[in-house]
Amino acid sequence: MNVAESMIKCLELEGIDTVFGYPGGAILPFFEALRRSKLKHILVRNEQSAVHAASGYARVSKKVGVCISTSGPGATNMITGIATAYMDSIPLIAITGQVRKDFIGKDVFQEVDILGATEPFTKHSFLVTKSEDILTVMAKAIKIATTGRMGPVLIDIPRDIQMEEIEFKHIKDVEINGYNPTVNGHTGQLKRIIKRVNEAKSPVIIAGGGVLLSGAKKALTHFSVTRKIPVINTLMGISSYPMDSPYYVGVLGSHGDDLCEQVVKNADLIIVIGARMSDRATKNFSLIRPEANIVHIDIDPSEIGKIINYQIPVVGDAKTILDHINKKIEPNEEVYWLETSGLKCESHTDIDLDAFDNVNPKHFLNEISKRLTADAVVTADVGQNQIWTAKNIQYSQDRKFLSSGGLGTMGYSLPAGIGAKLAAPEKMVVSVMGDAGIQMLLGELGTLSEIGHKVIVIILNNNLLGMVRELQDGAYGKKSHFGIHFSISPDFVKIGEGYGIPGRKIESNSEIQSVLDEAFQSESSFIIDVRVSPEVDSL
Repeated sequence: MNVAESMIKCLELEGIDTVFGYPGGAILPFFEALRRSKLKHILVRNEQSAVHAASGYARVSKKVGVCISTSGPGATNMITGIATAYMDSIPLIAITGQVRKDFIGKDVFQEVDILGATEPFTKHSFLVTKSEDILTVMAKAIKIATTGRMGPVLIDIPRDIQMEEIEFKHIKDVEINGYNPTVNGHTGQLKRIIKRVNEAKSPVIIAGGGVLLSGAKKALTHFSVTRKIPVINTLMGISSYPMDSPYYVGVLGSHGDDLCEQVVKNADLIIVIGARMSDRATKNFSLIRPEANIVHIDIDPSEIGKIINYQIPVVGDAKTILDHINKKIEPNEEVYWLETSGLKCESHTDIDLDAFDNVNPKHFLNEISKRLTADAVVTADVGQNQIWTAKNIQYSQDRKFLSSGGLGTMGYSLPAGIGAKLAAPEKMVVSVMGDAGIQMLLGELGTLSEIGHKVIVIILNNNLLGMVRELQDGAYGKKSHFGIHFSISPDFVKIGEGYGIPGRKIESNSEIQSVLDEAFQSESSFIIDVRVSPEVDSL
């Protein structure tokens, strides 16, 4: 078989059933092989969407996501998606076609150095110049993307190399010089953690996206319940711990809950699991006291000590380490410390439905939450809608929350929702976005219509860049708004109808129930254009 066919065979043997891409001249042989394969190809409207869709597929399926583009602008359009996946540690294989090998470096039509362009935000990248290398390259790419701290790997392959014949041999595992991620954690450090946990009187767990990526949700719950330790999530860690647990506190950070900040400041031991403790999670690094007793469990050694000086650092896989700890810790027979701490959880006050014109987005999302299945997938875009969706939908360990946390990429939600739905067609998928975010990749409504699976698309429409408005208010005052208002916005329901997707507008709280009835009973995808006052803040 030729090189293109062998690449696809490698993906099939990994259990991949769906890939996302956009064809062109330099990737033509690969697409011809794809046409004759068992893989399902989803034609997106923009190459950036192929990466976001592959990300949603990977996060729900627990397989590596695959996205494909041609050379030149096809490859460069993928850059934002690749950077998004890199910041959130999502396992992806990005395959880009390249001009003929003998044309490389001559600035021919649609030639770009995509390896150089993406070097800062790929975990690794390959330019294939010898056909006999492709099987090893595929094995290495899959291993690098899916082990250690996961992330995107790019394979750039010239058109002529794709057509060369090779003898196929499945490489199940491959040795990579210098690449040996630590999984188990240092024995001595684990003993120190267990001793410190057993002695702690007021510990707290901060759980990040690494808990989800490692499959450590059940292990985290067992650890928390056994020791009666409260759990706080970072934004990326949402859905790693059930929100209905008595030990769940809330979301940490600049858009988080005040109680979380109080708990962290009063804890005698802070256990950070799979979180970078970035500026957003720590309110520009001010949340954690320098003298605090901190355990940091992370699979990436470069994250240990990068932000905060940790007393007990442990490099390793979150699930592996928690499983070990759970075997050694003693059950806590004391009263749950938050019950006697005096710290108050400010219960969510009743939402004032008359405070603003149009629909209250928090109330609307509360009503959405009541209708979601236990294992629903919710994707959120970036901006106010992300915070509203994170904080006003109830997440369990089976209900997933997907969003762009590290890079904050507008346009993420819709293609990620498409990828999530294709990864698990039986699950309910709801994609939430703002009116600005959907216009970044509006054409993916066509992709959504074509896949034939139902996704409910929620557009929280305030006719401006709401989060930027908040930032301008904070930095320059409420009269400083500039460059954030859309003087012309489309009728999203009519656009959806043009793509064959029904929809409804909601302009008042009284319309919510009837429209939700229609949306959730619809057999096809459905768009809800929710008119929101531009004065509503994210918190």
